[in-house]
Amino acid sequence: AYKRFRELLPKEERENACSARLPKSQILTLPELRANPFQHRICRVFSTSDYGDDSMSFEDFLDMLSVFSDSATSDIKSYYAFRIFDFDDDGTLDRKDLEKLVNCLTGQGEESRLSNAEMEQLIQNILEESDIDKDGTINLSEFQHVVSRSPDFVRCGGLQQ
Repeated sequence: AYKRFRELLPKEERENACSARLPKSQILTLPELRANPFQHRICRVFSTSDYGDDSMSFEDFLDMLSVFSDSATSDIKSYYAFRIFDFDDDGTLDRKDLEKLVNCLTGQGEESRLSNAEMEQLIQNILEESDIDKDGTINLSEFQHVVSRSPDFVRCGGLQQ
C-alpha cells in the first residue's frame, strides 16, 4: 500500500511520502476507483483534509484500501457504503440521497435516466423494504440489516463495481 501511495505522488514529494497528501486527481487514477460511480464520494468520505480538497494522507489511503479489501468485514463495508451513499452527510439516507444513489447507479445520460414516476416508485420500494421504523429515512442500523440479508453485498465487496 505504501509503495502504491508513494508512486502516485509527484516525484518531488516521494521522499516525504509519510507527511505528503495525495491529491484527489491522483486518487481517481486508481483502477479500483476509475470506473466507480461513487469515486468522488469515496474520496470525500476517506479524506481527512482540513481544506475540503479530498486529498488523502497515507493513513486515509490505507483506510480506503482496507475497506475495499476482501478481508474487511461486512459491518465495515456496510458502514462505509452507508457513509458514501449519505450524500448530505446527515446520518440518514433520505429521498434525495436515494435519488442521487439511483442516478449514480443508472448513469446520468438521458437514455438511462428514470422517469419521475419510475424514480418515485423505486424509492418507495426501497423505503418499504428498508425503513423499519417508518420515519421516511434509512438509518445505519436499518441499512446494515438490509445488507445482512444480501449475501451478494459481502461477496462482491459492497462498494466495488
